[in-house]
Amino acid sequence: MNSKIYIHEYVDIIGANRANYFRHMTTDWGRHSAERLQKCFGVWGTLGSTGRWPQVVNLWEYDGWDSLAASFAHETGTDTMQDKALETWWQTAREYRSGGFDRLLIAAPYSPDIEQLCADQSVVGAKLFLHEIVTIRPGLAQEYLRLVSEHWLGEARGLGLHLVGAFRTAMRNDSEVVLIWAMRDWNDWARLGKAEDSEAFRTWRTRTKDIAIDWVGHLMCSAPASPLRTGVQP
Repeated sequence: MNSKIYIHEYVDIIGANRANYFRHMTTDWGRHSAERLQKCFGVWGTLGSTGRWPQVVNLWEYDGWDSLAASFAHETGTDTMQDKALETWWQTAREYRSGGFDRLLIAAPYSPDIEQLCADQSVVGAKLFLHEIVTIRPGLAQEYLRLVSEHWLGEARGLGLHLVGAFRTAMRNDSEVVLIWAMRDWNDWARLGKAEDSEAFRTWRTRTKDIAIDWVGHLMCSAPASPLRTGVQP
């Protein structure tokens, strides 16, 4: 059972600095993760033809609410709300990014943690990932995640989708779900696109039509040093 808490970040990249930010957020950040009580779950670049660009998605894993609270206490322990030990790192990051948007995520019980995923060869090294944000009728996010587990996971795997994460957004009225899926190669995505009007999709949409209000997806590719690319923490 996954009881982890996650920080999900959309990061707006300045110009052609995505590769620089990839390195800065993995190789250059790795030594700071332990003091922030976090694990790097994933760092991806959004495929611009399917979403906002240039953009990076970061996902950080914490052992639970106490771990996240300790990390926030560490981060906000100064008047600037910024760890002084990271001043140089932040100054460099400013050259690569202009801002972003974060959310806190609570994992569904069946959602794998990063240790499990790093041992899963159906996920590690996947060429691309599908990122979905599902808007849910207030109060029903947990019900939607239950339906995903009971009625969609098997069908999704048959379509070439391997579950990376199933989450509901915290500090909200239980009205948003985030799903991340891995696909081994681009042929899997092409087959998925062709199956959009298949019986499996139609059945799933019918089953969830009174719960899911809207759905938006985009494609992503892992940063070179992301654990879902290498199988190890950066």
